[in-house]
Amino acid sequence: MNKTIIIAEAGVNHNGSVSLAKKLIDVAEAAGADYVKFQTFKTELCISKNAEKADYQIENTNNSKESQFEMVKKLELSDNDHYELIKYCETKNVKFLSTAFDLISVDFLKDKIDFYKIPSGEITNLPYLEKVGKLNLPIVMSTGMGNMKEVKDAFNVLLKNGVEKNNITILHCNTEYPTPIEDVNLNAMLSIQKELGVKVGYSDHTLGIEIPIAAVALGATVIEKHFTLDKALDGPDHIASLEPKELKAMVTAIRNIELALGNGVKAPSNSEQKNIAIARKSIIAAKNIKKGEILTVDNLIVKRPGSGISPMKWHEVIGNVATRDYEEDELI
Repeated sequence: MNKTIIIAEAGVNHNGSVSLAKKLIDVAEAAGADYVKFQTFKTELCISKNAEKADYQIENTNNSKESQFEMVKKLELSDNDHYELIKYCETKNVKFLSTAFDLISVDFLKDKIDFYKIPSGEITNLPYLEKVGKLNLPIVMSTGMGNMKEVKDAFNVLLKNGVEKNNITILHCNTEYPTPIEDVNLNAMLSIQKELGVKVGYSDHTLGIEIPIAAVALGATVIEKHFTLDKALDGPDHIASLEPKELKAMVTAIRNIELALGNGVKAPSNSEQKNIAIARKSIIAAKNIKKGEILTVDNLIVKRPGSGISPMKWHEVIGNVATRDYEEDELI
């Protein structure tokens, strides 16, 4: 069984509070996620003071007049905050992960994470891709807002800078929060896999849990999903995030799907072996048959149980001579 890597995306849903971030780590562990992921950035290095909020950011925050810079600055974690959260994760059964949004943060994270997670907004950032590609770490790259050419271009930059193809996983993604179901386009994940020959996954921003579950059924090897303590909290991403019970339900469902996918060999399972003789049928005497009689369509019938001669041998049995007497309903 292949185990899907499940990333519980805390993102900036800590609202700038380390104590809230620790509660999110607790939730991720309780849900059974593999990683809890935050965001690492120096606001001055990645957002212009003139940058406007996205529509969903305006809708999901109380202060519609603040700039994107002002909104994000309040959500920035300090270096010491990171150290505290990393240490806290070490006491839990969930691993720390974070995404960098600027080059300084790329350097900061390089010895603190198992793999590098490239966010959707950076797939057209050549200096960023080149730097990440030289870190000698596995790469998971989201591709929201991207077309296939942009995905391939980013992929090729990583390859040129030393990342081995088998160390790259590309996530299909849509960056509208929440994503309308009709815009999910899960088949695009399969198109990426076919086009680039890489492992694929899905970073989800829909409401609910059915889409990431479907992605796993289609072959996703990594699932990333935002979660929060409470969707009603003020902040840009809470509304499109799962609450604790939903996150646990998603993880449980994904693990069940992994079991259900099986090994791909079509054969009777252990649990159904006992039902073969009960549910299948055999060739049976339709009436009393005397020894020496010819077996015909008139004196034979197919009925349960399936513990006798298979009806697939019907034509082999017809025309033979009965070697003994048979009573009606007796197995031939």
